[in-house]
Amino acid sequence: MRGVVQVVLVSLIGVWLAGCVTTDMAADLNKPATSGEETVVEQTTTTTAEPAVPPPGSQAGLLGSNPQDDLSLGKKYYRAAAYGLAEKHFRTAVETHANDAEAWLGLAASYDQLRRFDLADRAYAQAIRIAGPTVEIVNNQGYSLMLRGKYREAAVKFAQAARKAPDNPYVKNNIRLLAESTHQKKSIE
Repeated sequence: MRGVVQVVLVSLIGVWLAGCVTTDMAADLNKPATSGEETVVEQTTTTTAEPAVPPPGSQAGLLGSNPQDDLSLGKKYYRAAAYGLAEKHFRTAVETHANDAEAWLGLAASYDQLRRFDLADRAYAQAIRIAGPTVEIVNNQGYSLMLRGKYREAAVKFAQAARKAPDNPYVKNNIRLLAESTHQKKSIE
């Protein structure tokens, strides 16, 4: 009976994953969450499920290229607002690929959502050591500061990001959110 339940569960997960779309991590992490958004998952019929782990001896390729590697799973769980699971997978990704800035950025953003700002700061610092102060990292640092209610520091980070990429829609949106937050004297959630 237990085996039948596992097969059904794996099949359902396979059908659900078939409707998933992979996007750029920086865009995912900078995208503001809005409560009015709905996620539409297209239903498909499939008879086989992907293995949860690549077969032994197979080439893994670049981190993030396999939908079942920790970076991809971290992104998936982050998009689904399952921040604890996202943190777990991003943490495993940085433990196995310590020089992957995207994994560190995902880990930092997950820590922000879990309100573990001390750990988020360390992860952002590591991402900057690897990739430098990119627009995405600086913008996310600003968002992190805004979550904490540190509006002046957030404004400095957003200004720094805007100087690097004046037309970046995520930076513009965060500057707008900051203006709204300071006007309402309330931190964002």
